[in-house]
Amino acid sequence: MARIRHIAPAAAGPSPHPRQNHLLAALSPEVQNRLFPYLELAELSLRSLMYEAGRPMRHVYFPTDSIISMQYMMENGASTAISVVGNEGLLGITLYMGGESTPSRSLVQSAGHAYRLPRARVKDEFNRHGELLLLMLRYTQALITQVAQTAVCNRHHSIDQQLCRWLLLSMDRLEHNRLTMTQEFISNMLGVRRSGVTNAASKLERLGVISQQRGLITVLDRPRLESLSCECYRVVKKETNLLLHYLPQRQVMADAGAVPTVTLRQG
Repeated sequence: MARIRHIAPAAAGPSPHPRQNHLLAALSPEVQNRLFPYLELAELSLRSLMYEAGRPMRHVYFPTDSIISMQYMMENGASTAISVVGNEGLLGITLYMGGESTPSRSLVQSAGHAYRLPRARVKDEFNRHGELLLLMLRYTQALITQVAQTAVCNRHHSIDQQLCRWLLLSMDRLEHNRLTMTQEFISNMLGVRRSGVTNAASKLERLGVISQQRGLITVLDRPRLESLSCECYRVVKKETNLLLHYLPQRQVMADAGAVPTVTLRQG
């Protein structure tokens, strides 16, 4: 399992900024001035374990360019992703909803960065009953919708449709249209056999919707991908846009080759 490397905010060279997380960017300067000095930048490598089920949670994470998957682990070791979190919100709603741990675990599905805020600072700002409380509660409602719709999708829709939904949710949380991910890892996210993901991805590639290289999926035709997905994505997208008014409009880059890529080291 890869480790999470924490970086001092003053590290040399270009680095993410808290405002790259849209929830943090939506806060007023007054609230930002109270919170930003206590934010710590963390570099999240692929498959890093953020939270383990049942263990105390000490921080809330605000992703900037990473995606984190919340998963439920069965007693037999099987797992299924129940939601994804990216720069639209935060990881760690349990800390301000009255709990100190969660029955699910959280795993990095797309490497990048996040800012973390200590538990005490989160609760202190939340208890002011101001902007952060309102944004966090609205985000929590959006996340609940995603979890509920994922359960419906996993029960009633095909692997092909589930893959389309998962790709779209992931793309919504990235600033480009490339996803560094193996089919084996995707199968673990969806809780299905790898052969099912391979077949579904091959169909999308033949239709010209995606292209595949080893460990890399590029979305070429976003509108077609949305048309092939089930209604579950549209339900989640509509509710998210309604609740999280601060989110920017997403656009797929026309020239996929112009997107800079980084080689990820396996932990």
